[in-house]
Amino acid sequence: MIRTVAVQGYRSLRELSLPLGQLNVVTGANGSGKSSVYHSLRLLADAALNSVVASLAREGGLASTFWAGPETIARGVRQGTYAVEGLSNRKVASLKLGFGGDSYGFSIDLGYPPPPPPATMFGLDPHVKRECIWHGPIYRKSAALVDRRNNFVWLATTSDKEPVFLTQHLSDTDSMLASIADPQRAPEMLAVREAIRCWRFYDHFRTDSDSPARAAEVGTFTPVLHHGGSNLAAALQTIMEIRSDEALATTLEDAFPGSRLNVEVQNGRFELQLQQHGLLRPLSAAELSDGTLRYLLWAAALLTPRPPELMVLNEPETSLHPNLLPALARLIHAAAKSTQIIVVSHAPLLIQELAAAPLCPPPPRKGLWRNEAGGCHSVQHSEMELASKIGKSEECSARI
Repeated sequence: MIRTVAVQGYRSLRELSLPLGQLNVVTGANGSGKSSVYHSLRLLADAALNSVVASLAREGGLASTFWAGPETIARGVRQGTYAVEGLSNRKVASLKLGFGGDSYGFSIDLGYPPPPPPATMFGLDPHVKRECIWHGPIYRKSAALVDRRNNFVWLATTSDKEPVFLTQHLSDTDSMLASIADPQRAPEMLAVREAIRCWRFYDHFRTDSDSPARAAEVGTFTPVLHHGGSNLAAALQTIMEIRSDEALATTLEDAFPGSRLNVEVQNGRFELQLQQHGLLRPLSAAELSDGTLRYLLWAAALLTPRPPELMVLNEPETSLHPNLLPALARLIHAAAKSTQIIVVSHAPLLIQELAAAPLCPPPPRKGLWRNEAGGCHSVQHSEMELASKIGKSEECSARI
């Protein structure tokens, strides 16, 4: 399980060290940094796929992802007495991401190439400055396993031994996780890479008339719902055939009493049919309301027969009637027994239901985050040593 996620210099997150439990809720006002937490986790996952540079390009480039506030925030600015004034930065601009888990920890530092700028049109591409893998949830020099500085990657050793280099020619834009495979000398690299690649992110399923979830698709065995929901019918049929606990039927009865779900097959194409109480005929996915279809998508994602190590849900309450939120919370509770879940939400009822779960740790009495000078800022220093690897950090609760 991941114990800590740390972010430094990402948009409205200046310095963040977020302790995690089995079920976690991130909430706060608009502009407080909820979406930044979600997107920073996705960037961290993209490092294992070697697509972090492309992901940063889709977000407008590295410059648009840097911390948007001043380098330092004076007391008068915090109190609202004075306006924020930009000063020349004395530190090198960088974006640092990392996590610490029960087995391994990983961090990555991204920035611009050193001066003078290279003679290329791609001079603004982010370069990987530093990466590190260590054993356990907290970084210590003695726990380091694999280290990377610029183009050099080596196995961490004691001070009296020569470092064992894995490569001295790694590309500046490639992550060592995706580029180096040495199961004999560095098996932990493969373990961390595969663990991160199994993370799942679900963000705003489409439910418009042209949504892929509404169309009939060729059905194949589908233990994992696609992030866009295009294989919804096949995913639900897989759940019905594999799971013997009637979890899907129980979830439907909880959300839509008296309803029955069926998947029809025509020429190999799977089409969803939902028989609802009071109707003479079942409704296809194309006829379902946005809220009903979205709830079925969440059911297919959370009832997966192949649970990941981490699942991140961004605003799952979208398009759902408040009466459905308690049922959604119970569905998330059940899924959290087999996978670690982070929920980003601003729906008070859903937050209340999730916070009451025994798997959801309560926020600390101190360290609540508030929005100051355009960004999140903590009021309590963290004692976690993970932050020493990727920059000084501050601890916050699940509420930002």
